[in-house]
Amino acid sequence: MEERVSKIIEACLHESSRNPIEIFNHIARNEYVRIHGPEHHILDGAALLTAYYNAGENIDLQSCLQEIMKRGLQMPGATCGMWGVCGAASSMGAALSIIDGTGPLSNDASWGKHMEFTSKALNTLSQIGGPRCCKRDAFLSFQQAVDFINENYNVKLEMDTIKCMYSDKNTQCIKDRCPFYKRKKKVAFICVHNSCRSQIAEALGKHLAKDVFESYSAGTETKPQINQDAVRIIKEIYNIDMEKTQYSKLISEIPDCDIVISMGCNVTCPYIGKEFDDNWQLDDPTGKSDEEFKKIIFEIEKNILKLKEDLQ
Repeated sequence: MEERVSKIIEACLHESSRNPIEIFNHIARNEYVRIHGPEHHILDGAALLTAYYNAGENIDLQSCLQEIMKRGLQMPGATCGMWGVCGAASSMGAALSIIDGTGPLSNDASWGKHMEFTSKALNTLSQIGGPRCCKRDAFLSFQQAVDFINENYNVKLEMDTIKCMYSDKNTQCIKDRCPFYKRKKKVAFICVHNSCRSQIAEALGKHLAKDVFESYSAGTETKPQINQDAVRIIKEIYNIDMEKTQYSKLISEIPDCDIVISMGCNVTCPYIGKEFDDNWQLDDPTGKSDEEFKKIIFEIEKNILKLKEDLQ
């Protein structure tokens, strides 16, 4: 644990942002920060202190970070469930107390102000409910902390719209109940037989854009197998074996999708009961040369990357 938090402190010293959530995300992406864990009791307050320093406040950041590490290491894990106090809110409360030099015998306004902050943060967390998520709880506490500092100190911290990038790693993710959950859109690639172009699009979507959208393919009719030239060339170029995870299927066999794309109505436009969101107007390379196949494959790759960029 000490090794993990030492790396967190060192990383904070190299950050220049005034946005504590940006600092948090830069560091939380590293392998020494687990998806959940008591290292957040140090990371959360450290990110807030670092942003406060970067915003222009004259604090000794090195000594402040050492103090948040000392205090955070004294806080046991699972305090949210076992003690009813989230470590994220406590860590940021500790950061405020370090900034103001507040202690248990302080008789100035800071003592009560810090209690006011942590109570607001904990109330916000309580309205979402469990199970715990160290990332979600940090984001909610940061929102309260940024507002608190901007209202009570002579600095302005920055905060952008928060979109979670950790849900895939969190087996207890509450998904749509979380205000930061970014649900991946479902994209369907449709052609008549679901044997060639749409299968290629599904494979490349999974290969190149799985972090942004879910890929499906289907047809209004099916074939016994995927086009063997497509299988061969896709394996040759991308080392993807489409036949391992894909097969020709009907539209009724895939989930309802947010975006439905036709591969090309210049061959035969399949009827799906509604308008397509886009038509890529791709020629069917079935029966043509490898060069024609590759031309269509690279066009599909370009379209997949453009769709990924648009959805991001």
